[in-house]
Amino acid sequence: MKAYELLYFVDPTCNEETRAGIMKRIEVALGDGKVDSVEDWGKRKLAFEVDDLTEGDYILINFHADPTVIAELDRVLRINDAVKRHMVVRRPDKD
Repeated sequence: MKAYELLYFVDPTCNEETRAGIMKRIEVALGDGKVDSVEDWGKRKLAFEVDDLTEGDYILINFHADPTVIAELDRVLRINDAVKRHMVVRRPDKD
């Protein structure tokens, strides 16, 4: 398994139920992968407006998974309307 980092942000007005649903979808998409840590960065000002938002609520997740899982994770995050932007990065320093 390889080490990855997922950073995404949601609308800061989203409720906790929606955020918990997103985390559950991520865990299901990872399959046999293992979540190492979850950091809630809180509200941050965006450099430019995204869907008429000037702030976003950021979450950083470090995890280990097979490279084949990343495409499914990307698909799940892309179809979720609550996730405004996301980015998955390989972390060779954490293998």
